[in-house]
Amino acid sequence: MLRKLTLDQINDWFTIGKTVTNVELLGAPPALRAEAPLRLESSETEYVKEYRQLEAQELDLYGSTHTTGQPVPQYLLDYCIERSVHCNIVVTQPRRIGASSIARWISKERSWTLGGMVGYQVGLEKIATEDTKLIYVTTGVLLQKLVSAKSLMEFTHIFIDEVHERTEEMDFLLLVVRKLLRTNSRFVKVILMSATINCQEFADYFAVPVQNKMKPAHVFEVEGKPHAIEEYYLDDLVHIDHRQLSPHILKEPVMTKDMYKVAVSLIQMFDDLDLKESRAVLPEKVPQWGLLEAGGLHNWDCWRAASPGKESQQGLLNVAGLHSWASWGALSSLTGLPLYSGVFISRVVCVPVPFVVEGIKCNLCAFSQLPRFPGNGTMFGLCSDGLVFCSGLGEINYMHELLTNMVHKRLQIYPLHSSVTLEEQNNVFLSPVPGYRKIILSTNIAESSVTVPDVKYGKLQLLLVAGPLFTLPSVSPPGFGSGLMVGALAVSGQGEDENPHDGELTFLGRVLAQLPVNQQLGKLIVLGHVFGCLDDCLIIAAALSLKSFFVMPFRQHLDGYRNKMNFAGDSKSDCIALVEAFKTWQACRQRGELRHPKDELEWGRLNYIQIKRIREVAELYEELKVRISQFNMHVGSRQPALDREYTYKQRFILQLKHIPPYGFLYHKQLQSLFRQCGQVKSIVFDGAKAFVEFSRNPTERFKTLPAVYLALKMPQLRVPLELSVHPAEEIEGKVRGGAVSKLRNTRVNVDFQKQTMDPMQVSFNTLDRSQSVTSLLLTVDVTEVVEVGHFWGYRVDEGSATLLQKLTAEINQLQLVPLALHPHPDLVCLAPFADSDGERYFRAQILYVSGPCAEVFFVDYGNRARVDLDLLMEIPCQFLELPFQALEFKICQMRPSAQSLVCGERWSCRASQRFASLVRDCELLVKVFSVVHGVLRVDVYRCSGVQDTINVRDVLIQEGYAEFTEESYESKQSHEVLKGLFSKSVENSPGTDRSVPSPMKENENYLVQILLESCCSHQLGAPNCKAVLRGPFNPYELKCHSLTRISKFRCVWIEKESINSIIISDAPEDLHQRMLVAASLLVNATGSTMLLRETSVMPHIPGLPALLSMLFAPVMELRVDQDGKGYTGVLCGLGWNPTTGTPILPEHDIELAFDVQFTMEDIVEVNILRAAINKLICDGPNGSKNLGPERIAQLQDNARQKLLGLFCQLKPRERVVPKWYEKPYEWNQVDPTLVMETADWEGSRRKSPFLYQLHKLVVLAT
Repeated sequence: MLRKLTLDQINDWFTIGKTVTNVELLGAPPALRAEAPLRLESSETEYVKEYRQLEAQELDLYGSTHTTGQPVPQYLLDYCIERSVHCNIVVTQPRRIGASSIARWISKERSWTLGGMVGYQVGLEKIATEDTKLIYVTTGVLLQKLVSAKSLMEFTHIFIDEVHERTEEMDFLLLVVRKLLRTNSRFVKVILMSATINCQEFADYFAVPVQNKMKPAHVFEVEGKPHAIEEYYLDDLVHIDHRQLSPHILKEPVMTKDMYKVAVSLIQMFDDLDLKESRAVLPEKVPQWGLLEAGGLHNWDCWRAASPGKESQQGLLNVAGLHSWASWGALSSLTGLPLYSGVFISRVVCVPVPFVVEGIKCNLCAFSQLPRFPGNGTMFGLCSDGLVFCSGLGEINYMHELLTNMVHKRLQIYPLHSSVTLEEQNNVFLSPVPGYRKIILSTNIAESSVTVPDVKYGKLQLLLVAGPLFTLPSVSPPGFGSGLMVGALAVSGQGEDENPHDGELTFLGRVLAQLPVNQQLGKLIVLGHVFGCLDDCLIIAAALSLKSFFVMPFRQHLDGYRNKMNFAGDSKSDCIALVEAFKTWQACRQRGELRHPKDELEWGRLNYIQIKRIREVAELYEELKVRISQFNMHVGSRQPALDREYTYKQRFILQLKHIPPYGFLYHKQLQSLFRQCGQVKSIVFDGAKAFVEFSRNPTERFKTLPAVYLALKMPQLRVPLELSVHPAEEIEGKVRGGAVSKLRNTRVNVDFQKQTMDPMQVSFNTLDRSQSVTSLLLTVDVTEVVEVGHFWGYRVDEGSATLLQKLTAEINQLQLVPLALHPHPDLVCLAPFADSDGERYFRAQILYVSGPCAEVFFVDYGNRARVDLDLLMEIPCQFLELPFQALEFKICQMRPSAQSLVCGERWSCRASQRFASLVRDCELLVKVFSVVHGVLRVDVYRCSGVQDTINVRDVLIQEGYAEFTEESYESKQSHEVLKGLFSKSVENSPGTDRSVPSPMKENENYLVQILLESCCSHQLGAPNCKAVLRGPFNPYELKCHSLTRISKFRCVWIEKESINSIIISDAPEDLHQRMLVAASLLVNATGSTMLLRETSVMPHIPGLPALLSMLFAPVMELRVDQDGKGYTGVLCGLGWNPTTGTPILPEHDIELAFDVQFTMEDIVEVNILRAAINKLICDGPNGSKNLGPERIAQLQDNARQKLLGLFCQLKPRERVVPKWYEKPYEWNQVDPTLVMETADWEGSRRKSPFLYQLHKLVVLAT
């Protein structure tokens, strides 16, 4: 909307700051193109000529659909250029896309070269030259410029837009600008722009001294009438019967399916609205246009197109943009007007119309559009586009599904969300196929950052309202306490006249001031330098400062999540995933594999990585390396001596509920539902439940399979799990007179690998390999070591050896034939293997196929080999009946020590080598403890002499590689079953066959086969019912809660893109506290829920949460038991004020109860490590900047070894039951006579140049 200002008003405002009021509103702004003006011979000619005269004489300020930061700086630039006045204008925008897009738009509209007169700088991307007079930057860029220059004099005018968006950068920028305005930059003009601030409060905040008085900043007020707004309620939508809608409860806001159907119904009305408008609006308005001469309609402002009869209903129609051509001939033929020349008439915009539906706030803004004509590839009556606003990605998914399932509706549906790829976002700007309507499903990204052309029907906003709408209070200027970080300022606090907010920047503070990242990431970089992992920390800091380069394409979220998990490996960390992906991309570029842009884009597509964004991370990474080098921090080739081992996986079982009766009939449907997650090995149907087990590589380590994570991810993404089924009564009525009803409660196991379906008499968890175990004491030969304590082998007793020899002889006597099917993972076949007796064929399972070869696992011996595909043979059916003879073992009651967990991903390299030396090249005696999912949990003994034996577990524990742990509930349950099965009577009768089926089982098996045959022969007909399943579930899935006081009872959610949006415990029997950290978090408006982003699950080390809290907390206070003989917990935070006795920042205090025993020696070690960190982050002659590379490396090794020593003790800390302090979050609870002051604590209290002060010790009673 135009604001008419005279030259005197403008001069007064920019020179003496005189308030401008009572501005006359003119209408919509002109398009600033350098084309010749249009000559009109119509009723609008007089107004256009008057407007041209005004444009030549005066400076007009106008609003914009993008931001308030567009017009004012442009007119100021024009004003200065016309008068040859020097100017250097900078305009801030809170978002990168805003700064860059506005600069591009201005350069395009004015036909200027981007980077010439107008440019932008966002992050490290700078498109500007010395000739640039108007530059758009992000808030952080301007802040960095001003901090470095310590002056505003580089610019003549500073526009700070969207000042109401209160971020740390905005607060710091206002603080810096305010101080510089009052000191060395008094003549720089600063303009604050916002629609929702307390003007007078900001005017007082930026008051400047004039004649010994503080004169407030001048306020530029613009008065005028906003657009008329009409509200439509549900009753106004006559085509919708609102009485059938579900009642809405304000206290329980939810988007019901009925309201989605309302939105779909409105979209279906668009065709009728288009047709009605094309018939009614166009003929009434065309005769008013008059005759048009040749020329382009490029500089029109607005013109009245509505007839007097329609004006009150339609509102004033404005030409928003005239950008392409249409044929006037087509319009002439429709209206009867003479054909004079070709012109184009584009979007005619109608005012927004919000309406409210049953407590759900909706806005229906009808952006009307005159029909486009042939000449630009369209025809009269072309479908206009629609824009639907949804509250989140889940709502977009559901709406997308409803619209795609519509029959006989030609719709092209595009999602617009920050998580979808850039390519998918760009699709919203494409023109739809002729005859189709484009529907855009978007969050508020299309409201604040993107302008979508050709939208006629928008915004149908689906927004939940939990109660009445309240007016938010005006935003106030920043206070002095904004953004201060512990450790960045050294405060003396000695004299009474000293300001407690003043202080000298420490070494850490100066480093943080030079880094273009937030304070937390800057501190991460500094600590990365301390512990010798600077390179990884730089990558993490750069990646977290920008938009994530991982993409989750729309409707392909599971694939993107799987790829991110692959990069994370076993770390369970989003940050490690970023590091590994970045290093992989770097390595591919260095090898020349991504030399061509096409190859790089293809690599990014396959790995679900956006190349543009990862390049931005690389630029910031290089910039950070340069900036920290001035502080003597360098990325060296020398890496910490930590193991990097490959990932390992463990099979897990998922549970589904609401399985229909005779669910095993639909096993193929259920298998197909989880095919996108992984290969399903078996499904056990047990009444209304089903248990799905995924296949795993038998030679890979135990860990939760990625397929399990992906399956548990499906409910988060609202992936429907539906089966097409027959009613149970129909099945029982059609098959054998209802005899099959006995199978309703029968447990049935479907094995997809063996292609069998059998009833089960016992739990699926019980001994599927017990038939191969005839004794609890076995003599085995190890053939494959998977990891420490986990290996494959086969029995070497006489009976087993005879069985294997006979089987091998029978196989090699046959005439073998090649595979009939193409080789694929899990396929059982015959494969050759060469030993001392020559090359022979054995039973094998294909692990994976790679080119012309396959990796196979020999199922009777437990070893593996690489075999040519041409050598694989078909296995006769009779050889599948004999159970596989190879046995999988895992040492019971053992887990990795803390040292193994820290030095390696699970077991250190030394631990692996030591275990291999204990079990290789000798026969082992194993004692079976239990059988869990086919894996024998055993005690392993190595014979060292004639009678002496060595327990392998005891050796690993004594040497510090392992720790003792309890067995899981499943293992203990199996142990009791085994003891019953292998009683003395059974052991004395080795010929007893425990696998003889009972008559009941034979009868059930027969009925199962009859039912399957009836289903396959179509005796039951086609399924005519739908069964919706619940789940999947996993009993070991974990939930999180916050440690801080203010968030202790908040609900914690982890964003769906995070690896840890699904967390599964790998050791449910271990009850030690676990810790998850997040790079950032958001809190909802009510403060009830937190959303965590970029998370990492810390290693499962007993006592780790308490150790990390004590190590990095500014202040801590130990809790002591009533007898004063032991520490029970710790309170961490900023401490308390001795004068007032109150906590300094109580809402962020952390109260912990120890679950392991800590001694005074542990607290001393924490202080020693804090002192070691301080040595690498300090000033002075012995400061870090004055140290040589060898001395820095020595200090880094020292800090790293002390850290590992704190976590990894040879003797594990004793486990204790947590005891919570009776007065939680209360400071100063320790008897002062028991407090031991550290050597330099008093000195550090007075004036500390260090990052960490040493903790006070509490003396324990003896």
